[in-house]
Amino acid sequence: MSDYMKKSPWIMHYDGSSCNGCDIEVLACLTPLYDVGRFGVINTGNPKHADIFLVTGSVNEQNSSVILQLYDQMPSPKVVVAIGICATSGGIFAECYNVKGGINKVLPVDIYVSGCAARPEAIIDGVIQAVELLEKKRLEMKEYKKRKADDIYGTAK
Repeated sequence: MSDYMKKSPWIMHYDGSSCNGCDIEVLACLTPLYDVGRFGVINTGNPKHADIFLVTGSVNEQNSSVILQLYDQMPSPKVVVAIGICATSGGIFAECYNVKGGINKVLPVDIYVSGCAARPEAIIDGVIQAVELLEKKRLEMKEYKKRKADDIYGTAK
């Protein structure tokens, strides 16, 4: 059994500056029609429990520090998913005086989901990619810790 299946990945969603179109589609993913929970993911509002950070909307002067603070509170390893054109590049709000652009202006983004608004099927595909990437990052972190312990205690073969 894979490491990521031992603990269901928890998702936290943050809405930046947006029209809320992508947020509605993210919520649609939680309904029985799309049922993103069938892939083992759980929605949470607490960054200390979250493994996957879904961000919709663009980054502006007001929310960039909030987004960074939420990201910093998440345990490692973590995956960031930018959902919709606003989160990927600033979208229609890119030319606004206070908009910095996409989420990549303040955080390292792992998965980009395009669309305006992003369709639930595309969001679910992005979540599945995030779960797979999270598993890979967990395995890499586990291997790194083992190598480091072997170096410290001289147990390397």
